[in-house]
Amino acid sequence: MANRIHPTAIIGDGVELGDDNVIGPYTVIVGPARIGNGNWIGPHVSIGGPAEYLRGAHPVGWEGEVEGPGVVIGDGNKIREFVTVNQGVHEPTRLGDDCYVMGRAHVAHDCTIDDGVILTSAVQVAGHCHIWAGSNLGLGTVVHQRTVIGPGAMVGLGSAIRKEVGAFTITLGNPARTSGINVVGLQRRGCDEEAIAALQGFLTGKESEVPAGLPDEVAALLKAWADRAPQD
Repeated sequence: MANRIHPTAIIGDGVELGDDNVIGPYTVIVGPARIGNGNWIGPHVSIGGPAEYLRGAHPVGWEGEVEGPGVVIGDGNKIREFVTVNQGVHEPTRLGDDCYVMGRAHVAHDCTIDDGVILTSAVQVAGHCHIWAGSNLGLGTVVHQRTVIGPGAMVGLGSAIRKEVGAFTITLGNPARTSGINVVGLQRRGCDEEAIAALQGFLTGKESEVPAGLPDEVAALLKAWADRAPQD
């Protein structure tokens, strides 16, 4: 299907659009940017603006100045009103597939947001962060730069995240502390009581091996999490 772009939206040079995207009134998307298929991008969204980086360049993308690593967005995302996604400084800022980014959320330069992530209203993600697949960040959460949030993590509203958040954990507060395991998130991905019990040791850091017998999706996520690079 064709893209539906409101006449007040600005699509700059260097923007590659797939099919079946909705782009709302007064939204500005500047290049370099690559956006996939079936995304809903609401009013007053800014994608691809220069990084909020003191020494960084500030090209005027809406007048055709194209500079920097840009932004890459996948398929099937919902990006609500007044969201800002800045382009990268060293590498593209990335948003995967099937994410829900609620109003006034901010994704800073060089971030990677994996598939199926929920960023609720007013979440602020600083530069160079990696938010792994299936995480859910509560209303008004603030994430410090270069922080990693593990797959399936649930972060409570108003939290200040300053260090790594483990896979399928529940974390909340300021300063944020881990309070338990995201049982509901595991159940939604097909884990039964036996599987969740078997995961307790791994998710709490007491065991290093991912247990057998997990649903394929969960096993793959946790294997990738266990094998990640030390600084990720």
